[in-house]
Amino acid sequence: MSDQPTIAQKQPYVMELEAGTYYWCSCGQSSKQPFCDGSHKGTSFTPIKTEIEETKKVALCGCKHSQKAPFCDGAHAKL
Repeated sequence: MSDQPTIAQKQPYVMELEAGTYYWCSCGQSSKQPFCDGSHKGTSFTPIKTEIEETKKVALCGCKHSQKAPFCDGAHAKL
């Protein structure tokens, strides 16, 4: 795997998440997108821990290039 993440999709994962702890995939290799499944093992990538305080709708980055990871910042529009 290179030092650049794999683009999982060129749009955000829009979903409603319940309160809790989530681990967002930063490498783009997870089969459980947008969440980590351990596919990054042996690389420089690590998942990003995210705490959701209350149930809410979120837009999680799918392209893995957001500067506001794990949330979408529109970076996919430039890829």
